[in-house]
Amino acid sequence: MDVTPKREFWLISTMAASGTDENAAAGSKGQLAYNLAGIALIVLLVAVGVAYLIDQTARNAQRPLPSLLDADPITQTVAGRELHIPTAWFRFGESITPGFVSQVDLVFALPLIAGQQPTLVEVTLISRGGARASSALLDAVYLHQFAENSVGGIPGLVGKPLLAIDGYADETVWYDPLSPAPFVAKCAAAPDPSRSDRCLRTIHLPNGLAAILSFDAEALVAWRQFDAELAQWLGKIGALDT
Repeated sequence: MDVTPKREFWLISTMAASGTDENAAAGSKGQLAYNLAGIALIVLLVAVGVAYLIDQTARNAQRPLPSLLDADPITQTVAGRELHIPTAWFRFGESITPGFVSQVDLVFALPLIAGQQPTLVEVTLISRGGARASSALLDAVYLHQFAENSVGGIPGLVGKPLLAIDGYADETVWYDPLSPAPFVAKCAAAPDPSRSDRCLRTIHLPNGLAAILSFDAEALVAWRQFDAELAQWLGKIGALDT
């Protein structure tokens, strides 16, 4: 029976233990480096996000409200219609280039409610074939999705919640029940109670364009003045020319 001398056994044990400790130390250093790299990446992403938020906040704070008196127009052609648009009306800076485009994204400031700040309305102009008018959707689509109950609160408009099916949820259609060409807007509940509900309305213009409008639900109280005010802005850029 072989017996390893005590001294040799001690040397072997010591060497094995030393190797194990070195491997453990190397593994710990690798794990530490990995953790530090992960933390650095998270810090970098947070820093980039904060910088972007600060930049956007600064841009929004410094940007004046668009006005009917704005000048410095550029010409863009949508669906064969030339539009002469003040640069201050564009929603996105990268869109401010003359030429042919598939759509124009603008923002209007409509003075709908006396004594209050103008209502900002986001406006997208596209070919009429690209969007159905909300008044057409009322009978063709919305009517078949109405819940039984109605919602009040807007003089002259009927509010009908949509059933939570086919992608509709927490949405209400507001419409004028008396007009043959009714005002119709579909409004979605804000995900955050501190924010306003948002409404969407599409109208067809007489020259082959469609205007997709997005605005806060508070503007509904002035729905009778809405189209008259909107026409001034659309007329200024040639969107009503036939």
